[in-house]
Amino acid sequence: MDAFGDLLRGVRAQGSLFGSSTLTPPWSLHFVDGAPLTLCTVLCGGGWIVPERRPPERLGVGDTVIVRGPAPFLFVDEVGTRAEPVECGAFCSTPEQGGTRYRLGWHDAGTGGENSTTLVVGAYPVRGEISRRLLDALPAVLRVESGGGPGSVWDHLAAEVAADTPGQQVVLDRLLDWLLVCTLREYFDRPGGTPPGWYSAGRDPVVGGALRLLHEDPAAPWTVASLASRTGVSRATLAKRFTELVGEPPLTYLTHWRMTLAADLLTERETETVAEIARAVGYSDAFAFSAAFKRTRGISPSAYRRAAATPSPAAGRHTPMTRTRASAPTR
Repeated sequence: MDAFGDLLRGVRAQGSLFGSSTLTPPWSLHFVDGAPLTLCTVLCGGGWIVPERRPPERLGVGDTVIVRGPAPFLFVDEVGTRAEPVECGAFCSTPEQGGTRYRLGWHDAGTGGENSTTLVVGAYPVRGEISRRLLDALPAVLRVESGGGPGSVWDHLAAEVAADTPGQQVVLDRLLDWLLVCTLREYFDRPGGTPPGWYSAGRDPVVGGALRLLHEDPAAPWTVASLASRTGVSRATLAKRFTELVGEPPLTYLTHWRMTLAADLLTERETETVAEIARAVGYSDAFAFSAAFKRTRGISPSAYRRAAATPSPAAGRHTPMTRTRASAPTR
């Protein structure tokens, strides 16, 4: 597993509410549920994404934008539109309220035509510290222009959303995953871009190999010498090259990754002791693990587990995994 793939493993659509909106001007969709990641792509027509306290972003045919939450944002026909905002969020629909094509209280604004816009929107929950490392590498609004991503995915999306066939939900989930990964990859690979070190380093034959080893078996007793031997270079060469490309030495990176894994295990494996979590991420000594955890995260493993178990004020509020087939009424 490479670093990029590992960070994406907790960002996955499953049973998503996934659909399209066919909109006739004027319209204003107000996305309010605070999803950590929301992906919007235009199949036909165009409009504007208006994030909170951020400049508007124009979306044309084939353009895709990813908005990082939790701040709400608008999708409008034009900046300053006269349309009243229609809220889209936790109460747009649930899977029990009509599947992909029909949503509670919603209807298509139009049946298409010259001035209509078809928007596909999907919102992702992001669970755990692993996925938050990916979020930390993203800007508030990420845009990939038409032609930058996998062109055929839009055709698949349009065809599948319009259908009502067995297995549709699984197909939509996988299409959404495909589009998200390809959009992120295209953004990181753009000319003049500044991708995170762990992403660009993955293409290096030496450092990329070392990163894959660390992610495939983070609990192994790695040393710089053993990593260098496995990647076919000297210890000094690996240490220098890794630090230059990733931004930190190999074993520092490994410690941070182990602590990220441990943070999620502490909340997921509630019946396991701190010592058992320590062994799972490569520490035979629970005291050494606790010291490393507190040094990197500012809190002991036990205190972290207790804090994670304390319900937040927002606990229990339903947030759908993706937003729905929603549209503003024709004016």
